[in-house]
Amino acid sequence: MASVSVRYIVDDVDDAIAFYCGHLGFTEIMHPAPTFAMLTRGALRLVLSAPGGPGGGGQAMPDGRVPAPGGWNRFTLEVEDLDAAVASLRSAGVGFRNDVVSGVGGRQVLVDDPSGNPVELFEPTRPEARLSSR
Repeated sequence: MASVSVRYIVDDVDDAIAFYCGHLGFTEIMHPAPTFAMLTRGALRLVLSAPGGPGGGGQAMPDGRVPAPGGWNRFTLEVEDLDAAVASLRSAGVGFRNDVVSGVGGRQVLVDDPSGNPVELFEPTRPEARLSSR
């Protein structure tokens, strides 16, 4: 069972399911309507909602703002070999926001889902820095 949930607003739920399941190792657990789905990967539950769809996730705010994809907030997926993951995704035509960068804890790159929501792929520098849940 997932212990952390993240909701992403996406333009097309079916495209997002294909991206996350086909490229990033998620499993579809629920897709009861064209505007809503739930996916899992390890302890992470990813909730996908289309803007303006029925239900709460894509509804307009009281001030009239409508949820939209994109932005800079993201979740991070740890990978064993960042270069191999990047090569595989690039060959599949997946878009990136940047090239691989090195930081104090490891190397990372930002991948865009089909709606422009970022996902950070992260390879820790030291084995002891590896995340405990995948």
